[in-house]
Formats: sequence, C-alpha cells, structure tokens
Amino acid sequence: MAQPLYLQVADELEEQIRSGDLSPGSQLPTEDDLRDKYRASRNTVRDAIKRLVGQGLVETRPGQGTFVTTKVDPFVTVLNVGDPSEVSRDEGGATYLSDVSASHRKPYITAPRVEVQTAPEVITRRLRVPSDTQLVSRHEQRYIDDIPWSLQTSYYPMEFADRGAERLRSARNIPEGTVQYLADTLRIHQVGYRDWITVRAPNPTEEDYFKLPSDGRVGMYEIFRIAFDKNGVPMRLTVTVYPTDRNQFIVNVGKVPG
Repeated sequence: MAQPLYLQVADELEEQIRSGDLSPGSQLPTEDDLRDKYRASRNTVRDAIKRLVGQGLVETRPGQGTFVTTKVDPFVTVLNVGDPSEVSRDEGGATYLSDVSASHRKPYITAPRVEVQTAPEVITRRLRVPSDTQLVSRHEQRYIDDIPWSLQTSYYPMEFADRGAERLRSARNIPEGTVQYLADTLRIHQVGYRDWITVRAPNPTEEDYFKLPSDGRVGMYEIFRIAFDKNGVPMRLTVTVYPTDRNQFIVNVGKVPG
C-alpha cells in the first residue's frame, strides 16, 4: 500500500535534518512553499510538521514559523559516594553556578518562587512531619546555555522561618546557600543526605517548559534529596527534575582517577 503523502513529506524533511541540509536552528520552508513543492493540502503539510514535532526534530514558534531544534550537549553531574566533602554540600545557586561554569558553559537561575503550603503526602512523609504541617517551598528554574535544564523545589519546615531563618520566606536567592544559612542562624547543621532517584514520564507542564517531544521518548529523572541534621532529623527535602535527553550522572565509589 502506498505511503500516505504526509509521511512522505515528513520523511524527506527528516532526512534533510539528519543529513545536515537543514541545520539546527534553521527555519523550515513555509506551509505554502511545502504545499507547492509536494502538491499537498494544508492539512497534509500540517500533519507532516506535527509528526516532526512529535519526534523532537522541529519546534513551531507562533508568528515566526517552524525551526529545526538545537542539538543538546548533555551536562554530566558527578556524584561521589562516601566523599566527606559532599556531606555539607548545598545544591543551591552558588554551587550550581560554580559546577556549570567549571565545564565552560553558561548557567542561569531564576529568582525563587516562594510559597507557604501544606505539601502533598509524598513530601511530608519524607520529611517525617504530620500531613498538615506547613512548609516553606522555594522553587527555581535552571538553565544551561539558555536552554531549560532542570526544575528544583526545596521544602523546609515553617518553624525554621518562625524561629529566625526569615530569609527562607523571601523571594530572593540566598547567596551562601540555605545549608550555611541554617547553620549560621539556627545552628542546624547538615551532616548527611539521602538521594532517592526515580524515572518517570513528564507531566504536561514539564513537556511545555522543557519543550519535550510528545511521543514519550524523553523521560524525567526525579531526585528526592532528604538532608539530615546531627540528630538524624530531616531538615529539608529538595526535589529536582531533569529531562533525560540533556542530563547524565556518574557515580564514583571509593578512590577513582579523576
């Protein structure tokens, strides 16, 4: 049986993209040009474009046209299991900016969106607090080379802010990091943390923010990091989500070469 025309159009455009004839960032011919070239209807051309969008090969920009997506160079995060220097590590803004800049890439973090909320059970259970406990959440969007790279939300018991750590409630970055800030203001010292790593499908908000293909080829790493104080009590929970198409992780155990 003959292949539908929209698939023929999509396949030819895909070949041009993969061969480099249509380079990353370049604009596809207009709908009218494609209709004339293939003697196709508007719906046929749009179905072909929709297929390419679903494959993550192109993206449509309202009022501008359709463009070949930029190839993403994955960022590698190194996790050193058992390294004492990691114990008090804060994945806050300063650390992120330093880690990304060290790889000669350009990082950017939005100002935090701060909320006081009764968090879902998956959060309160990991923090070992009653389900009706009020928490302060600090949410950030993180970029590398102007590309959305990860989303991070940290949760803290509201009582920390009530006891004097008032900057937790401020929609401003904490330059020294919250780990150091809590140590300085409340004498709460982070002595370790546990990472719980899962992989799941993106939700619609994540698909839109990260500009992910709709065919399910790209999943999300979701890392729940529970930090503990010297009494073994959870002091914060940080949830970070990373698209699998632009993030990789290396886990070092023991002494390994650099």
